[in-house]
Amino acid sequence: MTSKIETTNDLRDEKIWRLVIKYSIPAILAMMVTSLYNTVDRAFIGSMKDVGALAISGLGVTMPIMTILGAFCVALAVGGSTNIAIKLGEGNREEAEKALGNTFAIELLVGIVMMVISIFFLEDILYLFGASSDTIKYAMDYMSVIMFGAWFNLPGFAMNSAIRGEGNPKLASNMMIIACLLNLILDPIFIFGYNMGIKGAAVGTVICQLVICLWSTYYFTKGKSNLKLKLKNIRLEKKIIKGIVIIALTPFFMELASGFIHLITNKVLKVYGGDLAIGAMTAITSINLLFMMPIFGISQGMQTIIAYNYGAKQYDRARKTLSIAVSGAVVILTIGLIATRLFPIQLIGIFTKDTKLMELALNGLSIYSITLPAIGVCILGTVYFQSIGSAKKSIVLSLLRQVIVFIPLILIIPRSFGLNGVWASQPLADIGAMIIIGLCLIKEFKD
Repeated sequence: MTSKIETTNDLRDEKIWRLVIKYSIPAILAMMVTSLYNTVDRAFIGSMKDVGALAISGLGVTMPIMTILGAFCVALAVGGSTNIAIKLGEGNREEAEKALGNTFAIELLVGIVMMVISIFFLEDILYLFGASSDTIKYAMDYMSVIMFGAWFNLPGFAMNSAIRGEGNPKLASNMMIIACLLNLILDPIFIFGYNMGIKGAAVGTVICQLVICLWSTYYFTKGKSNLKLKLKNIRLEKKIIKGIVIIALTPFFMELASGFIHLITNKVLKVYGGDLAIGAMTAITSINLLFMMPIFGISQGMQTIIAYNYGAKQYDRARKTLSIAVSGAVVILTIGLIATRLFPIQLIGIFTKDTKLMELALNGLSIYSITLPAIGVCILGTVYFQSIGSAKKSIVLSLLRQVIVFIPLILIIPRSFGLNGVWASQPLADIGAMIIIGLCLIKEFKD
């Protein structure tokens, strides 16, 4: 186990490229396994006899509410782990432990509230998000189970993120990898073995979320952690919660915007392509996610490095971290772009064999994925401002790609170009956001 002193010395003195590799590779592996799980999960659902196309369309309907759940889950975890890293950078262990306890408390509270809301209003929400009489059964079967697990999913994810924030990225990633591999085993057992269908996929998921929660909590209570989760700190303290929420606002609005975009996109897709167009978008976004997951891993790895060094007033090291991270992201996403051009049929074929659905998805993928390399700058540039505590700027920049630029495009362009206009809206938004975020970064580096 790496000691606290060795960890903080590494963050302060180790070469940046080595730190980026050390902190990003475990996170990338975890994200790739998670992406593999999502891919196989949707492939299992899409292969369900006679109902696969409608089932994957039903899963697509759940994406807005899944993203809203993720907004709270990820944002508060990021806010907590970033505060932990900053406090450790300042040499304040006691405040870091308070941030850990408060993060656990607020995630638990939000999880319980979301579970209760879903008990009474889930069906109405899913209809609002684009469900039809043909897809509502599949959406309800999946989301009713997922929302039941919110009360342990949210604090579990936060504790796992905090493990990375305290300087142990390898363990945090190993937990995610093991849980995802377990998920891959459980999915076919529940979906096909117990004939639970799409509900079986959700059961497998929440079991693995419970494993993460118990394991991460054990680590901070009985394990060899640098920080300890103490009962006296599991409460809501205004000052600490404010610090967590300020940093959490950026990823929260990013995730919330993503959910809002899923909602609008589903509505527009239904107008121009029907239920199967929603299923096609589910397949397309799943493919893009395969290549974007490593970027999320890089963002997690660089966040700890930037937050610590910024807290220690080593600003050049923080900026160099971003430069190296962006370079790696562009390379990875360019490979992804090439793959979508060389193997589109094979990639779409993972999710469906339905002729009509595949035809829609192939056309959409050729347009939707064209600006993949630009997304690296959009994501990591925003995370940089978030990591240094520049909340207002990071919030505005995070909303550029998915709200400020995208919404007008998807509401206007399809009127002239139909379904192709829906596919083209996101890449056009990516280009606009990349230019603006790039200019903001150039200005920040010159100051």
